Amino acid sequence: MSFRIRVLVLVTLVAVTAVGATAWIVLRQASQQITDSETADRAVTDRVTSELLEYGQTRGTWEGVASVVNDLGISTGQRIHLATESGVVVSDTDTLQGITARPLGTSATLVDPRPKINLSEVREPFGATSKAVTGYRAGVRFAACLTRSGSEVIKINGAFGVPIFQARDSVDAQVVRDCQERSAESRRDIEFEQQRIAACKESGVAGEALKLCLSQAFTDLISEVAAEPLRVTLGFAGEPRTPLSPAPILAAAAGVALLALAGTALLSRRVLRPIESLTAAAGRLGRGDLSSRVAVVGSDEVAELGRSFNRMADSLQRGEERQRRLVADVAHELRTPLANLRGYLEALKDGVIEPDPELFASLHEEAVLQQRIVNDLQDLALAEAGTLAYHRTIIDMAEVLETTRAAHHAVAESAGVGLAAASPEPAQVYADPDRLRQVLGNLVTNALRATSAGGSVTLSSAVDGTAVVVRVADTGTGIAPALLPYVFDRFWRADSARGRRTGGSGLGLSIARQIVTDHGGTITAASQLGVGTTFTITLPALRT
Repeated sequence: MSFRIRVLVLVTLVAVTAVGATAWIVLRQASQQITDSETADRAVTDRVTSELLEYGQTRGTWEGVASVVNDLGISTGQRIHLATESGVVVSDTDTLQGITARPLGTSATLVDPRPKINLSEVREPFGATSKAVTGYRAGVRFAACLTRSGSEVIKINGAFGVPIFQARDSVDAQVVRDCQERSAESRRDIEFEQQRIAACKESGVAGEALKLCLSQAFTDLISEVAAEPLRVTLGFAGEPRTPLSPAPILAAAAGVALLALAGTALLSRRVLRPIESLTAAAGRLGRGDLSSRVAVVGSDEVAELGRSFNRMADSLQRGEERQRRLVADVAHELRTPLANLRGYLEALKDGVIEPDPELFASLHEEAVLQQRIVNDLQDLALAEAGTLAYHRTIIDMAEVLETTRAAHHAVAESAGVGLAAASPEPAQVYADPDRLRQVLGNLVTNALRATSAGGSVTLSSAVDGTAVVVRVADTGTGIAPALLPYVFDRFWRADSARGRRTGGSGLGLSIARQIVTDHGGTITAASQLGVGTTFTITLPALRT
């Protein structure tokens, strides 16, 4: 049996089975859903109760909750009714929307914003309970006062599971002082609290029973000032139900089955032809023909598969070309210095030249320089392959610039070049600080080499909208406009007359560009002969 027929049979069987099973499941689930239509969806219930609980816990009062209830009613499409346990209505979306209140539904939940004290690991439960009662009573009064004044309140988790309330920095100081004065506990209140807590001590209970007594005392003492528990009812009685008729579902299932049969036959013919082309191209690619591509027609999934194959082949071909260029670059860069080392070593071996400390120091320095080139090549290869390790964290570019300035200060001072860092405002990014210092270090090293005594190198950072812009500017010799497009190429140097001893490995800017790119940024260069050069790095600013 051919693959085409097997695909047709298999897909047909799956389609018919899936349609039949789907029809049965839809019929069963929809019937159950309509039968239980009065019960609010659990996700909606959780959302409503959690937002109301957060409001009551943070504000310390239910005043102003009507706006929250109205917004929840609009966003969830539910009728929401709030009432105290004694039946006093606090808010109702029907009333807020100006319609006659409908009979309540059966889905009700209790929202209790009063905190529960945790004494499980407390050695001195009496003092802890007294402190928690006094602090919470004053805090919840303070929060309620701020709410009534239209100010925002911040709730912070405190000790023993009892929250602490604070005003936002934007709240007027006079409002804060007034609310603090009004929330202070009176001596009568403190004495009453101590008497209630002492009653647990006088009861003679110990262990868990004592902690249970103190927990109940805490709840009793804060109930006077805390927002009282509310019963939240969702929905309304008599919501319309739509009876489910199986005839339309079964008819739709039969129609889908017929369409699936016709579509499967067409699909098997439409899909297999491009797959045969892809199989042939993949075989050629596997045999080493990296120029192998497939013709792509259309915009469906099979066409996208063909484009993906072509992109993969392009990537493989580019990788092969990069590898060849890298090998050629490495061979070119290492051939002459290694030949020099070999020549000196053979001369030493043959006795043509006499060994002395100065010669050995020169040979060692040359070997260190070649090792640096190899290390830079390894970093560049890892970066281009996307496997260079990054340890990202939130950093301020001002600190990175100052660290870079301090690290190169001695070199700049010995060269008679001024080195300064300027950051007028915090500029936070999410990045690897070590890699960014590596980028800036390469730029500063190049700038110091290009700047004569009496010149200056300046590092600066600023926030520009959603980006952090970092600049390294020098007053050095500059780069000719015709050479600027090549500054980030591997082994490129502005002064071709410089040797590796004075001109670096020629890989620093290539590595810098790849690191900046991996951080989602860009790096550009602008220069003018005789005036200086400025490298500009743009990184995504940290969103606050």
